[in-house]
Amino acid sequence: MGRILCLGDSNTYGYDPRSLFGGRYPDGVRWTGLLQSTEREIVNCGRNGLCIPREAQFPALYDLLRRAGTADTLVVMLGSNDLLGGAPAEDAAARMETLLRFLAEHAPGARILLIAPPPMRFGDWVQSQALIDESVRFAALCRQLADKLGISFADAGEWDVTTAFDGVHFSPEGHAAFAAGLAAALDRTQRQRTERNAL
Repeated sequence: MGRILCLGDSNTYGYDPRSLFGGRYPDGVRWTGLLQSTEREIVNCGRNGLCIPREAQFPALYDLLRRAGTADTLVVMLGSNDLLGGAPAEDAAARMETLLRFLAEHAPGARILLIAPPPMRFGDWVQSQALIDESVRFAALCRQLADKLGISFADAGEWDVTTAFDGVHFSPEGHAAFAAGLAAALDRTQRQRTERNAL
């Protein structure tokens, strides 16, 4: 499976919503830690509060990728903070397309796997059905975008990922469910790649 670089927000970082000062779950609870194995080297590039980077931020992103080193797979899961900040799903998807094109150009040897974050739920951070609906629409737009760009896609909304009291951040059980879902998605995309190469 090789080296997997994970670009994401607080749910990739492993933020523990019970913490008052940006603390994170232990490595053995975070989905990135659960995925680590003898076959997978996981590089966690998650950042609390990270939105989909805009073009002005691409030089810093390129530097991050350079420092992280080469990867066989780039896992990208972003967009929740954009929606929480008031961006419509279409705007977030447009930013995601620009980002993915940049990543494809600057990490040409890596397979890109775009993950749609699981839908938000009512909680301390999510007080309206409209925001939940936007998160569902964003997932659908991400699927269309992956088809358009010819990259791999997974919808974390299909993995029964539970969230904490805020309606956004994964619970410990949610991290475990996410890790299981992503492991299956990675295995599936690896099989597909192997089959294509055999043709």
